[in-house]
Amino acid sequence: MEEINPYLFVYGTLLEKDNDFARRLVESSHLYGRGKLSGRLYDTGEYPGVILNTNNDNFVYGNIYLLTNPEATLKKLDYYEGFGENEVQPNEFVRRLTTIESLGKLLECWVYEYNLPVDQLTQIISGDYLSREIK
Repeated sequence: MEEINPYLFVYGTLLEKDNDFARRLVESSHLYGRGKLSGRLYDTGEYPGVILNTNNDNFVYGNIYLLTNPEATLKKLDYYEGFGENEVQPNEFVRRLTTIESLGKLLECWVYEYNLPVDQLTQIISGDYLSREIK
């Protein structure tokens, strides 16, 4: 059986301390540190969505977690993010492996990428959901 990558990058509501899923994530993982990915962050209304893009100078900032039980934790987060064959299609978010920069190193992490059109959404230009500086 193939080993599942144990690193997860979170950039949105999973950073909020009053979020039940965020608390469960903290309980089932270890904070690796802060990180950033190349992409754009959008305000979808109640939560943000990231679009990965390695061809620009826009960054999205968040936390990297080392999951103690990646399979079980990702299954719960897939449900939270509405990702999977049994969820509404097309999925609003898809889970992908991408490169995150942290502490001067590059690390492959799971991230939930927004999977719907963004042309009508507002970009969070700071790339930091908690600061919510929008454009």
